[in-house]
Amino acid sequence: MKASIRYVLGAALLSVVWAAACKNDDNNNDNPTSPTPAALPQGVEALRASLEPFTSFAMAKGAGYTSITDCMSSGDLGAMGIHFGKTSTFDAAIDSLHPEIVIYEPGTNGEMSLVGVEFVIPYTALPRTATAPVLFGQKFLQNDGFQLWGLHVWTHRSNPSGLFSSWNPRVHC
Repeated sequence: MKASIRYVLGAALLSVVWAAACKNDDNNNDNPTSPTPAALPQGVEALRASLEPFTSFAMAKGAGYTSITDCMSSGDLGAMGIHFGKTSTFDAAIDSLHPEIVIYEPGTNGEMSLVGVEFVIPYTALPRTATAPVLFGQKFLQNDGFQLWGLHVWTHRSNPSGLFSSWNPRVHC
């Protein structure tokens, strides 16, 4: 009898632990394919939804996004991936649902996986000496190498360094 009660209690406890683990895995940032953390800043979920067509690399190309960088990597910090920009939108205006750049990770078979986006404002539109633009409550960073203000958002690949960090250790070139 004692063994049966222990077995039943053990099975029940295991079920509770398993259910909690599965529930937590839905929003687990350790899962490299998990899109984003559970608590997103206002507007980021709408951005992610607006990008649904661009999970198809062909759709992004058809929408006018063209390659502007090789796959960018920075050792221990991770990588960014390959940036595809719609240069006609490189101006002072920022539309939170239409990023200037979509970022893809190249796959081993030539496929491209959408991992995030970058919003940019060139210094020619907003000088380096100006106050940093803000989107989703985040200040844009200065990128003197490319002469622009930029803000990365990892919409389709979780980033242990942060949703808005420049580099993502879960992206590879």
